[in-house]
Amino acid sequence: MLGHIAYLAALAGLAALVNASDLNALGPTVLVLGAIGIWRYSWAGLNYARAVAYVRWRYPRQRARAERAYAARPAQAHPYFMVTTYKIEPVVTTRVYRTIFDAAARSATGATIVASVVDGADVRVIRDLFVARGGGQPGPMQHVKLVIDRIPGTGKRDAIARSLRLIAREAPTSRDILIFVDGDSCVPVDLVARTAPYFTDPRVGALTTDEAVEIENAPLFRDWFDLRFMQRQMMMSSMAFGGRVLTLTGRLSVFRADLATRASFIRQVEHDQIDHWRLGTVRFLTGDDKSTWFWLLSRGYRLTYLPDVKSVSMETQPLPGFFESAFALMRRWFGNMLRTNGRAVALGPRRIGFFTWWSVLDQRVSIWTTLFGPTAVLLTTIFVDPVALPAYLAWVMFTRYLFCGLLSLFRGGGFPVNYPFLLYFGQIAGAAVKSYALFRLDRQKWTRQSGTAVRVALPLGQRLRAASSTYMHVLTLGWFTVGVVLLTGIL
Repeated sequence: MLGHIAYLAALAGLAALVNASDLNALGPTVLVLGAIGIWRYSWAGLNYARAVAYVRWRYPRQRARAERAYAARPAQAHPYFMVTTYKIEPVVTTRVYRTIFDAAARSATGATIVASVVDGADVRVIRDLFVARGGGQPGPMQHVKLVIDRIPGTGKRDAIARSLRLIAREAPTSRDILIFVDGDSCVPVDLVARTAPYFTDPRVGALTTDEAVEIENAPLFRDWFDLRFMQRQMMMSSMAFGGRVLTLTGRLSVFRADLATRASFIRQVEHDQIDHWRLGTVRFLTGDDKSTWFWLLSRGYRLTYLPDVKSVSMETQPLPGFFESAFALMRRWFGNMLRTNGRAVALGPRRIGFFTWWSVLDQRVSIWTTLFGPTAVLLTTIFVDPVALPAYLAWVMFTRYLFCGLLSLFRGGGFPVNYPFLLYFGQIAGAAVKSYALFRLDRQKWTRQSGTAVRVALPLGQRLRAASSTYMHVLTLGWFTVGVVLLTGIL
């Protein structure tokens, strides 16, 4: 409470430094920032309203309708769990597989679990736990089948493709479900019963769920993740209102089993790529969740979201410092997003719906509208009037505090006082990282897994492509700055 009081006092102090005559002197800057602000806040307000409508009105009706249809089915779904485990602590692996075995035991039709592992120690941990939970013995685990696929560490995409081919041999039907689970994510015990009914609608190809996170010994990093998941809850709910979410997270997503085992689906996961006019063929190393999403989206399937089903991920801060860890993760996340963004936009509004199409397009537009404000204020402070800075800071503190309060309603209300700062950091730093990744789609790296080779001297062609990326990025930022100074009247 004291922190919130201090925050509001600082906000009031900054606002007191500015009066109406000062704002009049900043006329063009205020008008342009106001116009962009109205656009961005209207977009945020629209998504918030759609999210509330989905959670409180549309989703309960969808769930009731799906459960009635599922209860009327003569046969229930058989769940297939596909779990990828690599370089994860044994205590985490034990906890994750315990939840998976419990969820499998609760399935009325049994379950098939395919565990893709690299380390022999993981094989022993998983097998021992399976036996300890009663696997293969009379009781709840009697009809649970465990397949451990030990593979070479050639990458997550190869691991997923191998597991999907193993599951395809079981000939799953359209009523069965295939659950993708990361090796650090715990699933709810009633996962099968909560997700299988949605596939009674033949238009639904996949769904994803809410997420929570557990992070030890890194409170700021944990708060940043919690805030991101609050934002994710709102945006996922908004997109699900129209029937198509913008990602199928790799931590936990559920697919119609006969779709996820098709040869073309497996090929897209294993060997996804884009052809770029400057960078040539860019093969995807990371971002398997974007590949699965695009395969279904391009074929017209619905992709929905369950806001009341939650997985729990056990994350660690990948690097010693908060900022370097956040930047490392954002480079991977936003690189994955932008590599798929162009081809998703190319599908067009008629094929995927106008709101979905515009949301995908806005992933690029929002880079520059987000960076416009701080750039314009910084230049105005230097060249026009220093009062622009406290006025802008007061406005940022007010709007981010209000938005955090609204977001917190999706988690029961209340938020730490550092959320507004983390929100603004995520917006500005995220936009900067997106602008960097936009011109370097060929650069990919895992944060935990060793997904790239040791750095070596690059051939001339790769050095020239890297130089062209830097040139295009700098040129774009230069023209962006020229646009800012013209629109704000500085020039």
